[in-house]
Amino acid sequence: MEPRIIRAKSPAAAPGTRPAVQTWAVDADADGQRLDNWLLRRLKGVPKTLVYRVIRSGEVRVNKGRASADTRLAAGDLVRVPPLRTAERAGPAAPPREFAVLFEDDWLLAVDKPAGTAVHGGSGVSFGVIEQLRRARQDAAGRACFLELVHRLDKETSGILLLAKKRSALLALQEQFRRRQTAKVYAALVAGPWPARLKVIDLPLLKTTDAAGERRVRVAAGDADAARRSITLVGVVQRLGRAEQPFTLLDVTIKTGRTHQIRVHLAHHGHPIAGDPKYGDFALNRRLAREQRFDRMFLHARALAFDHPADGRRIELVSPLPAECQALLATL
Repeated sequence: MEPRIIRAKSPAAAPGTRPAVQTWAVDADADGQRLDNWLLRRLKGVPKTLVYRVIRSGEVRVNKGRASADTRLAAGDLVRVPPLRTAERAGPAAPPREFAVLFEDDWLLAVDKPAGTAVHGGSGVSFGVIEQLRRARQDAAGRACFLELVHRLDKETSGILLLAKKRSALLALQEQFRRRQTAKVYAALVAGPWPARLKVIDLPLLKTTDAAGERRVRVAAGDADAARRSITLVGVVQRLGRAEQPFTLLDVTIKTGRTHQIRVHLAHHGHPIAGDPKYGDFALNRRLAREQRFDRMFLHARALAFDHPADGRRIELVSPLPAECQALLATL
């Protein structure tokens, strides 16, 4: 449902012009939604980077006070939106696309996301899984059904992605993720012989931006103000490869859901994930692509368990390794 405009100083402007300050009321169906997601769905044609910039600068106000991107809105809140320039040209519309369904009912949808597909548009990506599914699931009048991401996966990561089909389901599941009541297991193939004694990685992570403006994450000193504690559990599944180039297949469970957590934690201990384009061994990645025709990152969200938001029953989902990952393991 579109927001109700409480006050606007001038009529809506045409694309390429600067509209006036507006104050919008949050409807009941948006109760509990993050501010950034709420704005991005309503400010069509406004670059994502600009939306985040005006939030950080304090130009977006909730009930006349400053708010952050992760502020949770409540029904009846008043959101002040500053003048924003829309894009001169609308980007390409997301093509309708369905993905392999692992579970679906009236409340939830779990799909098997392929590697190389972003979960949502932004940061140079016009559209992702969520936009394509919304297009594929429009009603007869061309309206998209309610569909929201419960959590996220990196573009390079494949596997189980959970979406909510009702606002109440979204809020209940996000609360489970925050309280660490879910169980997520990833399959990761790393370079080298992972030490069997190393089962817990408890190292703080810090988000940074490099000279090119690209987001990166690194292990930080414990006293770094912006660093966040991050815990990863690691178990050895299988040792593979030759003596001169060993590999280890791991089961990885995260107790905290930080950006790039698994990738950075494993690489920090000298065992980068095979095919990781950002934190990996680039010479090894080239060799795998050339000799094994393996040109993706070997990180797969293979299992997810959670309590169903409607009846509380425990749901346990499993996604088998993609064919290209199975083929690589067979050759090592």
